[in-house]
Amino acid sequence: MSKIALFGANGTIGSRVLDEALERGHQVTAVVRDPAKLTRTHPNLTVTTGDVLDPGSVAAAAEGQDVLISAVGGGDGPGHVATIAPSAESLVAGLRKLGDAAPRLIAVGGAGSLRTPGGTRVWDAEGLPEFLLQIMHAHGDALDFYRTVTDVRWTNLSPAALIEPGTRTGSYRTAVDDLVTDADGTSRISTEDYAVALLDELERPRHTGERFTVGY
Repeated sequence: MSKIALFGANGTIGSRVLDEALERGHQVTAVVRDPAKLTRTHPNLTVTTGDVLDPGSVAAAAEGQDVLISAVGGGDGPGHVATIAPSAESLVAGLRKLGDAAPRLIAVGGAGSLRTPGGTRVWDAEGLPEFLLQIMHAHGDALDFYRTVTDVRWTNLSPAALIEPGTRTGSYRTAVDDLVTDADGTSRISTEDYAVALLDELERPRHTGERFTVGY
């Protein structure tokens, strides 16, 4: 079983990743700004204080771990702009401090930059509200940064166009840069099955140094 440091364990996606990791028997250190806000308890769970935007804090949290997972979000659009790409840069800077001993990084990404069946990007759709475009492009900027990184083992996992809490089925399909859609053209995944895909990638790495996506 792996030793995992998890940023964003309180979030909608991060909490499902935490549950899935613990269910599989991994040892998880949840790195949060306020430990009092994480009420989950488990014999394999440790809660510690840290700041994803501080490379020194990242290095301290990652030291001795096998995998570092970032499931941080920014709340609204401006919050994502202030958090997502800066956290990507901080995560990489922190891991670089550990040199060859740095764990692998798996980061939650966004769906905006994925190619649609029509050949456009998800964020090119007409009528998208500004806050959503800000969120999409924040994740796109983070992905652009990750793609310049060759000295840290990273993976960026984009969800389907629609991701929301639901049922854990254990079933999903993957692609690299193309939006995963069903027969009706719908692109969706539950947060629970997104967490399944992320932990599957953690246990059986297939996308080191690249982005991939998941959907039904």
